[in-house]
Amino acid sequence: MIDRRKILATTNTRFTRRALVLFGAQLGIAGILGSRMYQLQVVESGYYTERAERSRIRPRLIAPVRGEIFSRDGKPLAENRQNYRVVIVREQTDDIKTSLQKLATIIELKPERQDELYEEIRKSSPFAHVLVAEHLKWQEFAEINANAPALRGISPEIGLTRHYPEADTAAHIVGYVGAPNERDLNRAGSSKSLLKLPGMRIGKSGIENVAEERLRGSAGLSRVERNVHGRTIRELYRQEGTEGDALDLTIDLGLQKYAMERLGEESGAVIVMDIEQGDILALASTPGYDPNNFVLGLSQKQWETLRDNEKKPLSNKAVAGTYPPGSTFKMITLLAALENGVQPTEGHFCGGSIWFGNRQFHCWRRGGHGYMDGIDAIKQSCDVYFYEVARQIGIDRIAEVARRFGFGRELPIELPRVKDGVMPDRDWKRSVLGETWYPGETLIAGIGQGYITSTPLQLAVMTARLANGGRAVEPRLIRGRNGKPITPPKPESLGFRPENLAIVKRAMSAATNDEGGTAYRSRITAPGKQMSGKTGTAQVRRISVAERATGVLKNEDLPWKMRDHALFVAYAPTDKPRYAIAVVVEHGGGGSAVAAPIARDVLLHAQFNGKPPPDAVPNDAAPIFGQDPLGPV
Repeated sequence: MIDRRKILATTNTRFTRRALVLFGAQLGIAGILGSRMYQLQVVESGYYTERAERSRIRPRLIAPVRGEIFSRDGKPLAENRQNYRVVIVREQTDDIKTSLQKLATIIELKPERQDELYEEIRKSSPFAHVLVAEHLKWQEFAEINANAPALRGISPEIGLTRHYPEADTAAHIVGYVGAPNERDLNRAGSSKSLLKLPGMRIGKSGIENVAEERLRGSAGLSRVERNVHGRTIRELYRQEGTEGDALDLTIDLGLQKYAMERLGEESGAVIVMDIEQGDILALASTPGYDPNNFVLGLSQKQWETLRDNEKKPLSNKAVAGTYPPGSTFKMITLLAALENGVQPTEGHFCGGSIWFGNRQFHCWRRGGHGYMDGIDAIKQSCDVYFYEVARQIGIDRIAEVARRFGFGRELPIELPRVKDGVMPDRDWKRSVLGETWYPGETLIAGIGQGYITSTPLQLAVMTARLANGGRAVEPRLIRGRNGKPITPPKPESLGFRPENLAIVKRAMSAATNDEGGTAYRSRITAPGKQMSGKTGTAQVRRISVAERATGVLKNEDLPWKMRDHALFVAYAPTDKPRYAIAVVVEHGGGGSAVAAPIARDVLLHAQFNGKPPPDAVPNDAAPIFGQDPLGPV
């Protein structure tokens, strides 16, 4: 018989044990929860309070005001102007498309642009300000304000935008700003958040690019209170950023304008440099472009016009154009010869050509120059003389002197994409081309052709260093910051013998001021204002034996891109040098006919503060550009 009392007792015992286990588990869980609550509310309360406060109060960066850029005479080259713009906030409008359509009745807003904006607005947060249009005219901005009640979600705003009052005159110097792209953001480092601010612009070219950090300034800070949805309720704190540095350039705006006008429709460059301080007074590159178009936004047609122009308006030819220096290099060859023992009176006979090995090397004058010494060879630009002395001293000695004058290296000027050109020697050809240097290549290098290439800036620096007695002056574009001048270091000696430099300078004076000199027709006759210079004509094609036999084609009979480059370098005044100039006209033809007159006029403008007298040039010369030949300016 089953004992019910035993079964009941056993069941009660099991139930009691289960209840105890369950109670113990509950107690343990409660203990854990209580312990965790104590840790969160007491031990870590400060940490979570701080996190909650951070979620409620968010910092915002405030874009700084960009520093402005001025010429040496205080004229603005890059300034900030009011930018009238309009934004839309999604949560403030019932119908995005309707708001955009109404706005399109006031400003130009094409249907395809409305569709793009609709997608952008739809993907953004409800309370985000989305830029619809900027750079509005005042009348448009005023009309939007007047119709604000009907334009739900549309808000007019006033910001700042970059403006370049001189347009193409200084475009290659100052450059322009643009919105940061992905590459800019990837290399921005700690500045990435600032660059991502709406409407933020950074330098894309010119001084704007090179001096970006100085011009940008430092960001300000605002602290705003937000609700749980992330919507801004109020601003609690605000500290404006530090405005970027104002930069004073070395550019003389009047001289810069004149140099650009003097080049006209040519494709080329003019650089005027102070031979003592290194100040670049003019840096002209033509054709130019209007940097304001990049700020406002280029149309596809405008971009294609710039891109497809064979004269490359976007290229700064003054520092990035590389050309054979031609006969303007002959001063380097002569100085190298003098420094290596060749006597200034030692001469060579020019009969129009010489044979070296099995190749004939021609002089530009078919009948030759006769007997030439160093000074006469510069004066009349005799090629045969320089073939001979180049063969005599060798390429390595020529290259060593040339590099001390700035050839073959990137000069330290405050501009991007500065080219270093090429100054070849035996090691260069072996390392770059993997080939042996041939003696005939030395002869070609002696007249500034062959592998040698240089920029107009390098030619200007070479001329300045010759004119100042052989001191290593360096070019510069920034002369002051925030109204405080920057003093350049005193240039050191290049180590050349003064008597040899004097011979080279005397030869340059003869080339310009003595009858028979290649630049004699472009001389300056005003007392105390004469210039000393050297013409150059750089071939861009090889003249065949057959063409020499039948007569070398004239530049005007060739397609533009097959014509010679015209070059001229000079300094002035001859007796007390102050200015150095280099002129390169792409495919311009002869240096004496095209480049020398440009240099003459620009140097006259510099020496006479823009008002040279008409009689500063001889009666048989071309009149000064921009003047009535019968009267004053």
